Amino acid sequence: MQANGAGQDPGSELSCRSSAQNGEGSSAGGAHANGLVSVTNNGNSVTDNNGLSDQAEESNNANDVNSTVKKKKRLSQSEEDVIRLIGQHLHDLGLNQTVDMLMQESGCRLEHPSATKFRNHVMEGEWDKAESDLNELKALMHSPSAIVRMKFLLLQQKYLEYLEDGKVLEALQVLRAELTPLQYNTERIHVLSGYLMCSNAEDLKAKAEWEGKGSPSRTKLLDKLQTYLPPSVMLPPRRLQNLLRQAVELQRERCLYHNTKMDSGMDSVSLLLDHACSRKQFPCYTQQVLTEHCNEVWFCKFSTDGTKLATGSKDTTVIVWQVDPESHQLKLLKTLEGHAYGVSYLAWSPDDVYLIACGPDDCSELWLWNVQTGELRTKMSQSHEDSLTSVAWNPDGKRFVTGGQRGQFYQCDLDGNLLDSWEGVRVQCLWCLGDGRTVLASDTHQRIRAYNFEDLTDRNIVQEDHPVMSFTVSKNGRLALLNVATQGVHLWDLQDRVLVRKYQGVTQGFYTIHSCFGGHNEDFIASGSEDHKVYIWHRRSELPVAELSGHTRTVNCVSWNPVVPGLLASASDDGTVRIWGPAPFQDVQDTDGPNESSSMDS
Repeated sequence: MQANGAGQDPGSELSCRSSAQNGEGSSAGGAHANGLVSVTNNGNSVTDNNGLSDQAEESNNANDVNSTVKKKKRLSQSEEDVIRLIGQHLHDLGLNQTVDMLMQESGCRLEHPSATKFRNHVMEGEWDKAESDLNELKALMHSPSAIVRMKFLLLQQKYLEYLEDGKVLEALQVLRAELTPLQYNTERIHVLSGYLMCSNAEDLKAKAEWEGKGSPSRTKLLDKLQTYLPPSVMLPPRRLQNLLRQAVELQRERCLYHNTKMDSGMDSVSLLLDHACSRKQFPCYTQQVLTEHCNEVWFCKFSTDGTKLATGSKDTTVIVWQVDPESHQLKLLKTLEGHAYGVSYLAWSPDDVYLIACGPDDCSELWLWNVQTGELRTKMSQSHEDSLTSVAWNPDGKRFVTGGQRGQFYQCDLDGNLLDSWEGVRVQCLWCLGDGRTVLASDTHQRIRAYNFEDLTDRNIVQEDHPVMSFTVSKNGRLALLNVATQGVHLWDLQDRVLVRKYQGVTQGFYTIHSCFGGHNEDFIASGSEDHKVYIWHRRSELPVAELSGHTRTVNCVSWNPVVPGLLASASDDGTVRIWGPAPFQDVQDTDGPNESSSMDS
C-alpha cells in the first residue's frame, strides 16, 4: 500500500499496484487477492468493475463509453483504516462478496495475505501449516520473540483437540516433543499434563474450561493470537464494534443527567444520534410532599432494599414509609413514638430488620426498633452524661458503634451490651467500613480518624480546616462525602487520603446537614442547604446540575433510593419530607436540547 498522501498533490492518481499486491491477475480464471475471481464468457475475458480487459476496453471505445480507467482519489491513512474496519465488520456478518468489492474498488487490503492464510489454517485445524505460517509472520511482527508465545497457544489447542478425540498418544507426543522443548510457561505445561487423566471429553472441557474442538474455541484462539500481530497485518477482533461501544460509553459518562444502567450490548443504542438524557428524566420534580410530622424533620433514610423510608423529627417520632414498587408513591407504614428529645439520626441494619434512632446533643439514649413488628428491642443508655448522637452498623448486622461529643465511643450488640469502648473521642459522625474491623469517626478536631477495635490502633485519614458536621461513605468504601462548616460539600479519596473536589452552590453554616451519594453507580451527589434548596451534582463536576426548590426552611438531610435511581427524599425544618422524581407523563425519548443536556468535561 502506498504511503499516506500527506504533502503531495491531492489531485494525483493512486498508483497501480503490482499484480501480487493488487490481486489483478493477467490470466483468465485467476483468483484476485481481494476474493473476486475472473472468468471467461464466450472467449471474452471479464474482470471486476474496477478493471477492463483489452477486448472490453476496445468495445467501450467503439461505443464512445469511458476509454480510460476512472481516476482514484488517494486515500489518507485514516480513510484506509475506516475502510478496513468496515470490511472486517462486513466479513463478520458473512457479507464476503461485498468485502471483496469494497477492497477491490478502494485499493485497500483487509489484512496481509500471510495473515489470511494463517487464519484459515487455524480455523480449519491444520496445525502444522499454521505453525509454518508463523515463520512468514515473524518478519512482520514488532516483537519476533512473541512467536514462541503464539506457537505455545497453537500447540495447546492442538493438544486439547487430540485429547478430546481420544488420541492420547498423539497428545502425549505434542506435550513431550513440541510444547516442552519451547521452555515456556512450565507451570501451564504441568496443568496440561494433568488433563491426560480426564475420563472423557466432557470432563476435559470442564477441567480445562474449554469449549471443545470447533469454531468457538478456534475463534477465541485467533483472538488471543491476534494480540501479538500489528493491526496493519491483522485487525484486532470486532474492532469497529469496540470503537462504537467506547464512543457510546464515553457519551454516557459525560452526560449530565444519565442515571440508568448502561447496557453492555449495542442493540438498545441508536448510533444515528448522540446520547443525550433529558432533565425531565432526572429526579428534579416534586412527586409527593409528606406532611405527617408536626415539627422540624431532621433526618431521612431509605432502607437498604429501597422499599422503605424512615424519617425522624423533632416531634419525637420516627415514621416508616412504604415505597410502592410500581408508582414509587410513599404511604405511612408505622409510627415509632417515645423519643423524648427528638430524632436527629437513623441507621438501618444491613438486612433492614432493625432501625436505630439517635437524638440531638443532650440525648443520652438510643432506640433499637424491630421494623417488621414495630416493637422496641433495645433502649440503651450507658450513662446519663452520655451524648449518643450518631450510630453505624457493623456489616455483620450483629453489632453497632455509637457515640457523641462528650467523649464516649462504644461498640455494642443488639441487646445494647457493651462489647468495646474507646475513651476520649468526641464523635460527630460514625461509619463502619466493609472489612468489619475499621470504624471511621469525625471528631471535634476537624478530622476523620480510623479506629480498629481488634488491634486497638487508630490513624488519621482526613484533615480539614473547619469542623466536619457530617460525612458518608460510598458503597465501595473508597470515597467520603463531607459537609464542612462554612465550606460546603467536599469529596475525599479515603485510600489516597486526598481532597478530590469541592462542590459549589450549597449554603453550609454550623447546622448539621447530611449529604449522600446516589443515582446509578453512585454517579451523583445530593445535599441539603441552609438556603432551603436541594443541590445535586454529578460526581465529576463542581457545579450543580440541579437546584431543587420547594422547601421553605433549611433542608437538613437528603437520601437517594439505592434501588430506584430516580427517587430522592429530602427532610426540612419546614416540617415536610419531599419526594423527588422524574417529570410526570414525560416521554422518555424526549430531550431538552443541547443546552439542557450538554456534555461535561471529565
